[in-house]
Amino acid sequence: MTVYEITPIAENHILGFRATVDAVARERKSLSFLEAPPLEQMRPFVLNNIKEGSPQLVVLAEDEVVGWCDVLPMPRRTVSGHCATLGMGLLLAYRGQGIGRKLMRCTVDAALAFGFTRIELTVRETNINAIALYESFGFEMEGLHRKAVCIDGCYENTLSMALMS
Repeated sequence: MTVYEITPIAENHILGFRATVDAVARERKSLSFLEAPPLEQMRPFVLNNIKEGSPQLVVLAEDEVVGWCDVLPMPRRTVSGHCATLGMGLLLAYRGQGIGRKLMRCTVDAALAFGFTRIELTVRETNINAIALYESFGFEMEGLHRKAVCIDGCYENTLSMALMS
């Protein structure tokens, strides 16, 4: 069993967070990008989330960032101030141990305490483990986006899901 800690992201986690996002993105299976943004974009993004108190948590194993989950407000949509978007990822070696479930529980609880009453996400239709996890938290399917992802000429559908409090 892996020893790990779930904690709010801090400035000293930024490099590890970016490396973990990059590793998960390069799997080309779950994120909406294929590599992490450059550090000069990632740093202000994280620092702003910290400043705003947005729910953004990381998983640390031996002081290394091995996963993250965040529920972030939708920018520039004042009528949707109660809404936020969930994103998460966990390095392959740490999956299947219940870490993602615990991480998501902590993050969703923090998001509800923050005042969000609608949490949205998009997931690839083929990511059945993630879909099952989201459904177990009460996320409901709201829509199908056909051919929403194209990687190397291969199209995939995505699903929109949401949790209301």
